[in-house]
Amino acid sequence: MDEAARGALLKAQRNEITEHLVYERLSRSVKDPHNRDILRRISADEKRHYLALRELTREDVGPDRLMAWAYFLISKLFGISFGLKLMELGEERAESMYERLSVSMPMAKEIAEEEDRHEAELLGLIDEERIRYIGSMVLGLNDALVELTGAMAGFTFALRDPRLVAMVGLITGIAASLSMASSEYLSTKYEGGDRSPARALIYTGLAYILTVLLLVSPFLVLDEPYICLGLAILSSILVILGFTFYTSVAKGLPFKRRFLEMALISLGVAGLSFAVGLLVRAFLNVEI
Repeated sequence: MDEAARGALLKAQRNEITEHLVYERLSRSVKDPHNRDILRRISADEKRHYLALRELTREDVGPDRLMAWAYFLISKLFGISFGLKLMELGEERAESMYERLSVSMPMAKEIAEEEDRHEAELLGLIDEERIRYIGSMVLGLNDALVELTGAMAGFTFALRDPRLVAMVGLITGIAASLSMASSEYLSTKYEGGDRSPARALIYTGLAYILTVLLLVSPFLVLDEPYICLGLAILSSILVILGFTFYTSVAKGLPFKRRFLEMALISLGVAGLSFAVGLLVRAFLNVEI
C-alpha cells in the first residue's frame, strides 16, 4: 500500500477508536436501557472497525482523548442527540474516504456500510426532553427576537435614552414572555400528545426571557443609544446563528436557509420598527 493510503487508514483507525471511547462513556452515563444498549452496540462496532483497520496497517493507534472528552462533554451539556450528530459530521467525511479505499480494499466498503447504519440508528436513538420541547424553545426565541429587536429599534429612536429604552424593553419583554408562555401552555394542553404543558410553558418562557435580557443588557451598561442598538442587533444575529446551528445538527435540518430566514425576518422587523419610531417622533413632535 502507498503512503497516502496508509496515512488515510491510520487517520480512520484513530477516528474509530476515538468514537468507540465516546460511545462507551455515553453508554455508561445514560439511564434509558434502550439508548444504553444501542450506544454499547455501536461502541462495539467502532472497536471492531478499529481492529479491522489495524489488521491492514499492522500498527496500534491511540484515541484522541481530548476530542473524546470534548464530544462527551458537548453531549452532556447540549444533549446526546446534538453531540452525536455533531460527531457524525466527521463520520460523513470518513465514509467518503472508505468509499475511495473500497476499490482496492473490500473491507473498507463493509466498514462504510456499517457507518451508514450507525447514522440511521442514531436518528431514532434518543428521546431527550430538550429535543421534544425544541419547538417551544424556538417559539419563545423567535418571538422574542422578532418582536423585541423591532421594539428596541423603535424605542431607541423614539426615546434616545439607554436607561429608558432598557426600562421599556424589560417591561415589554417580560409581559410578552408571560403572554407567550401561557399561550404555549394552553396550546400544548389542548393539542394532546406526550408533551407536558407545564414544561412547554417553562421552555418557552425561559427562552423568551433569556433573549430579552441579552438584548436589553447593552442599554444597561452603555450610554450611547445607537451603539447599544447595534450591539443588541449583533446579539440577535449571534443568538439566531447559535440556535439555528443547534437545531440543524440535533434534528438534521438545513442550516443556511433557516438561518437566513430568521435573520432576515428579525432584521427586517427591526428596520421597520426603527422607521416607525422615526415617524411617530416626528408626527407627535415629542422631545425627551
